[in-house]
Amino acid sequence: MEFTPGPAIHKVLCADCGTPIVPNSANLCVACLRNTVDITEGIPKQASVSFCRNCERFLSPPASWALARPESQELLAICLKKLKGLNKVRLTDAHFIWTEPHSKRLRVSLTIQKEVLTATILEQIFEIEYLVQHGQCPDCAKLAAKNTWKALVQVRQKVPHKRTFLFLEQLILKHGAQKDTISVKEVRDGLDFFYSSRSHAIKMVEFLGGVVPIRSKASEQLLSADTHSHTANFKYTYSVEIIPICKDDLVCIPLKLAKQMANINPLTLCSRVGNTLHLLDPSTLQACEITAPIYWRAPFESLTSVTDLVEFTVLDIEPTGNSRGKNVAADAQVALSGAFKSSHPHGKDDGMMDYENSSLANQIFHTRTHLGGILQPGDIAMGYFLSNSNFNSDDFASLPSHRVPDVILVKKAYQNRRKKNKVRKWKLRSIAKEAGEEGETGSGRGVVGRTGGRDQKKVEEDYELFLRELEEDEEMRGAVNLYRAKDDQPGAGSGLAGGKTRKKQQFDMEIDESAPVPPAADEEEEEDETDFPQVKLDELLEDFDEMTLEEQQV
Repeated sequence: MEFTPGPAIHKVLCADCGTPIVPNSANLCVACLRNTVDITEGIPKQASVSFCRNCERFLSPPASWALARPESQELLAICLKKLKGLNKVRLTDAHFIWTEPHSKRLRVSLTIQKEVLTATILEQIFEIEYLVQHGQCPDCAKLAAKNTWKALVQVRQKVPHKRTFLFLEQLILKHGAQKDTISVKEVRDGLDFFYSSRSHAIKMVEFLGGVVPIRSKASEQLLSADTHSHTANFKYTYSVEIIPICKDDLVCIPLKLAKQMANINPLTLCSRVGNTLHLLDPSTLQACEITAPIYWRAPFESLTSVTDLVEFTVLDIEPTGNSRGKNVAADAQVALSGAFKSSHPHGKDDGMMDYENSSLANQIFHTRTHLGGILQPGDIAMGYFLSNSNFNSDDFASLPSHRVPDVILVKKAYQNRRKKNKVRKWKLRSIAKEAGEEGETGSGRGVVGRTGGRDQKKVEEDYELFLRELEEDEEMRGAVNLYRAKDDQPGAGSGLAGGKTRKKQQFDMEIDESAPVPPAADEEEEEDETDFPQVKLDELLEDFDEMTLEEQQV
């Protein structure tokens, strides 16, 4: 095979520096061509972006405000819209250059191409610096000026705790229902959500009706009216009341309603709260659902809540074979495992009832429970002690004595694990910042427990109970977003707000208020419960707000 050489490539000398180059229309090399022609001319090398610190949104030209995370594609698009002259060149690449988060600077590297001469395309890489200017968006500015919000959603629940609102806050974050909220304010029995538009408030009310059982009422207030153009300016208020029954509460259904619900036993446990109430009879495993309209026709309250649970030691348990979902019916023999605190109907403590010196201390109680699938002899279970209980309820008083058991078990307790105060490896986010008044801003705590005159210890107890419920209930845990906490942060597992973490260590709610006593050697050697509920790693999401650049690149 005969080799045929290709056509020879003739080269010429650059007109400026004399370097041999392939001939082009300018007869200049690339370096000299860049010195002669600047394709970045007309594109500013410095610009500014507006940032609202209250709602954490950036101004997106021409006049809209958008939520964008640092170094995200949304923020990059906003930065590119601020540049003039990009329509005259071809943009081939754009990316952020890392800057210190508190520098109030954004650096963007751009790669552009442009045809400078006939069939000659020049490519150039350059950097643009953006100054982040802090200000207020129109929505936050209206809120900062008093009495300028257009719609208000008042969410209330008449219970002595805030666990429902802690869970509701996580549901709102899960579904992104807070994006149109201007501000959130805590009041005595609930939360107030402020909006700049009536449609946003209606959307929030519809969302609440889909996740919790509620009833709502709307009202409006006339601010101003123009008789010539027949226009008026109104303020709208939506009052939302959540049914005052929570998970694991003991409920006595009115006899008439119980007969309508397939003649269920009136004495039931609230097994779950969604947009309906899920009630369960622990002795027969019969269940029913009560919708919000049915409940509000003849409202009733729970007899007692989880704060009145008593510890029982399981002496023997024998499953009957009946099951319903995860619940297994069983006959159990239990005994009181110590003293318990009886609560005053109005929240005051009457004192401690010591059963060690009474006839009940060594008494064995027989009961039917729905926890036959998880309880074993020797376990500690939390339940309601009804033998000497006195409830202010006509429905409960009308029940025959043979239909009222001595003990109703609610859930299993994991005491050995709780005594060790292990730091949780996960945390939660919050929908609001610290705010004393409407429109004020600050750094980081949760929306629940900031104001309203509530005792700080009570806030911590409610939050700890909520965290334990998330750990022990997989179905409830699946309805919220859990984020992985950094191992090097103390108390990272119990954080509340906006990626912030509580530095206070986990505490045991059963301990005395006095100074903690170091555990004895035999207590330290107690083994953990083998079936202690663990939050798996695949259930956790990454918290990109607190990740460093190196972690994000990995």
